[in-house]
Amino acid sequence: MPKLTFLPHDVICPDGAEIEANEGETILNAALSGGVSIEHACEKSCACTTCHVVVRDGFFSLTEAEENEEDYLDKAWGLEPESRLSCQAIISKDDLVIEIPKYTINMVSEDH
Repeated sequence: MPKLTFLPHDVICPDGAEIEANEGETILNAALSGGVSIEHACEKSCACTTCHVVVRDGFFSLTEAEENEEDYLDKAWGLEPESRLSCQAIISKDDLVIEIPKYTINMVSEDH
């Protein structure tokens, strides 16, 4: 099982987190199952950028981003070359190190 290491985030996981994931699931679903509450205002439909993450290690093991995800990523705060929408990034067998950006462009923070 791949291991996901979340770097510390002041609000979501102040001490960071390490969880196990299943191949073929999204980073977002794995995070939520593991107790890491990444925002996802569009309910995982690839219609916003609130679940934006930066994959610091293991980026190239993920499935390639589709055009719709790329279009939304262009609007994300703090976009980097290793940015992905966690609701779309499918995990393979490799471990990942993930950073959750400090800010999102979500106008209303929702509790999921």
